[in-house]
Amino acid sequence: MFKALKEDIQAVLERDPAARSRLEVLLCYPGVHAVALHRIAHALWQRGWRLAARLLSQFNRFLTGIEIHPGAKIGRRCFIDHGMGVVIGETAEIGDDVTIYQGVTLGGVSLDKRKRHPTIEDGVVIGAGAAVLGPFTVGKGARIGSNAVVVKEVPPGVTVVGIPAKPVGPQPVAEGERAFPAYGTWPGVAADPVSRALERVCVQLEQLQARVEELERRGAEAPPLRKVGS
Repeated sequence: MFKALKEDIQAVLERDPAARSRLEVLLCYPGVHAVALHRIAHALWQRGWRLAARLLSQFNRFLTGIEIHPGAKIGRRCFIDHGMGVVIGETAEIGDDVTIYQGVTLGGVSLDKRKRHPTIEDGVVIGAGAAVLGPFTVGKGARIGSNAVVVKEVPPGVTVVGIPAKPVGPQPVAEGERAFPAYGTWPGVAADPVSRALERVCVQLEQLQARVEELERRGAEAPPLRKVGS
């Protein structure tokens, strides 16, 4: 338990430039508190003390603003940054070295009592406000942009953005590098592909409009045609 907490604190120091000391992280980061309390609640859940686990998870929600079902599985060095409004469902599985920003939902779209929440593999970054909905896998090293709605599997190493989320570049940082794109994408690089297509259409329409206006101006300035034989 204490080893896991130590790793969580170190993960914050490596990924958040605003963190200045281990004591500050321990006292002031609700994501660290939420994950630590979840580990206790999850242990209770696995031992069959379901009501106690749910009560502790509700206290965790009240304290941090982060709702994690005690049945969810969270790996090592998971960093929930800011955290307010994060919701992680019962059958969600989160790997190691995952970064989750505020307002993220790992939700289900089924009422069946089986696997209905996503599996997030190692090294994934999920941007603020993103929703990952369904019992599929987000592959290792994938990036999910802010406010994206992911409803199908994301291959390893792919960045997705938009509603519904679609693949877009660039690829994430190489394995072993400590830098990572905050909120899932580098600013100004990974735009929604649908938005980019619409922008190109708008540019082409503007060019066509300018061309038509130029042709109309030339037609107005041209001398009138003489009739044959006049």
